[in-house]
Amino acid sequence: MSTKTNIAPFIDHTLLAPAASRDRIRALCVEAVDFGFHAVCVNGVWVPEAARMVSDSPVRVCAVVGFPLGASSTAAKRAEAEAALADGAIEIDMVIDLGGLESEEYDRVRADVAAVADAVTARDGLLKVIIESAGLDDDDIVRACELAVAGGADYVKTSTGFGPGGASVDAVRLMRKTVGPEIGVKASGGIRTYDDALAMLEAGATRIGTSSGPVIVRLTGDEG
Repeated sequence: MSTKTNIAPFIDHTLLAPAASRDRIRALCVEAVDFGFHAVCVNGVWVPEAARMVSDSPVRVCAVVGFPLGASSTAAKRAEAEAALADGAIEIDMVIDLGGLESEEYDRVRADVAAVADAVTARDGLLKVIIESAGLDDDDIVRACELAVAGGADYVKTSTGFGPGGASVDAVRLMRKTVGPEIGVKASGGIRTYDDALAMLEAGATRIGTSSGPVIVRLTGDEG
């Protein structure tokens, strides 16, 4: 028997390419069900299709909001979240207001998160806030995590995968230290191997966002 950790239950199987086709989204969902991943993570336009594809399974649908820049208005982010939840998403991954963070307009950043958190909570959903950690120094990572939690986030997440870099063990460790044991940490961006994923989990991540889930799970020896 393999002694490797079965990472499948921690994985959000992700396809966020803007030109992703319906066939690719369907394939993503089939893989998520077959491998026993936690969720599929898609752009809002594909939420109804993903929800239909995984409806007879435990796989959840996650939609991104304010993606990938975080520069949408708060009203737009909230409306986008509400639409995705109405279409069948259960989890929302929103990008933090990076411009507000850079400008040290911290009340604005917190209020942005809170508006989306209010919409997500009303639907019994789960909110993850992407802080784009590779573009921040340690002080800003801590501040972004604190603001996300103050705004009502259930998780903080490292990266969009479209920014200056992906997840790092150091960032995940700092994020976990900042938010404590009650808030989730999602490592996402550049995680392509079993060793990558395991390192993130050991650093404190409780969810892994990756498009390489099937490869990672095959390496555990525990595929379904």
